[in-house]
Amino acid sequence: MWYEKLGEGKVQCNLCPHQCVIQPEKKGICQVRKNIDGTLYSLVYGKVISWAVDPVEKKPLYHFYPGTTAFSLATCGCNLSCRNCQNYTISQLPREMEHIPGEKFSPEKLVEVAEAKGAASIAYTYTEPTIFYEYALDTCRLAHLRGIKNIFVTNGYIMPDPLREVALFLDGANVDLKSFRDEFYRRVCGGRLKPVLESIKLMREKGIWVEVTTLIIPGMNDSQEELEQIAGFLLEIGDNIPWHLSRFYPAYKMENLPPTPIEILHRTREMALKKGLKYVYVGNVPGDEGENTFCPNCGRIVIKRRGYFITEINIKEGKCIFCGNLIEGVGL
Repeated sequence: MWYEKLGEGKVQCNLCPHQCVIQPEKKGICQVRKNIDGTLYSLVYGKVISWAVDPVEKKPLYHFYPGTTAFSLATCGCNLSCRNCQNYTISQLPREMEHIPGEKFSPEKLVEVAEAKGAASIAYTYTEPTIFYEYALDTCRLAHLRGIKNIFVTNGYIMPDPLREVALFLDGANVDLKSFRDEFYRRVCGGRLKPVLESIKLMREKGIWVEVTTLIIPGMNDSQEELEQIAGFLLEIGDNIPWHLSRFYPAYKMENLPPTPIEILHRTREMALKKGLKYVYVGNVPGDEGENTFCPNCGRIVIKRRGYFITEINIKEGKCIFCGNLIEGVGL
């Protein structure tokens, strides 16, 4: 899907903002979409590289059917090449090893397994769902018919038209907003900032419940100015959009950097709350106060967490049991 023929056997992929022009028998930047005799094919359709049943909080989604599980799956591959990727062993596999492994699962089988596992949702995650778009879309349609919710955990690097189509079946999304600097996206991720911002806006317009994650990397995207700009951008979209501030740990091609100082996470959370965002979280710091959901009105804890697990819920019919204030989200 989402490509056009250019003549002389060439094709242009219009799935993501790279819009690769692909020569015959060559692949796009993602390395999982190949031009075969002038037709663009997905090389990962039905080839699951990883799956698990996770708490939905692990996505992370804190305001989307809290306490339920998500049947989570991925194929290998990604359309970005982030130097800090935690899942590089599967996301970068086609790029670095030119190998596309995976266990065969039809969309029908995925939905059957999700139902058998008692999952409330299916999460397209671990790598980038955009690069297995057709597979995810077919599965989303079937899940939607069976009353199972669909979640994208995504870098947001997708063109508007493909996003509009899959949005018909998407219920929730967590989008990585890796930086507010285009230079960071180009140098660290192999992409651009603007398409990600546009995707976040479009998802909200289409009624998808959106939460945003920013991995704060010491010396890379942790300036007060940049983090304030991200908070300001989110506030313009809506004060109820949850922002997850995630602690960086050395990984992949950034093993030389230290973990994020926790005080930076706390300072950023305090800044964002003061600006007016209602729900700001600290991630990758088990036991931190910033894991909990606080009522924006009375300040009491309405969802208490440790890691990915809920230990206490003080919400009834979507409202704080202490003061009756609405706690925004889906399935609360």
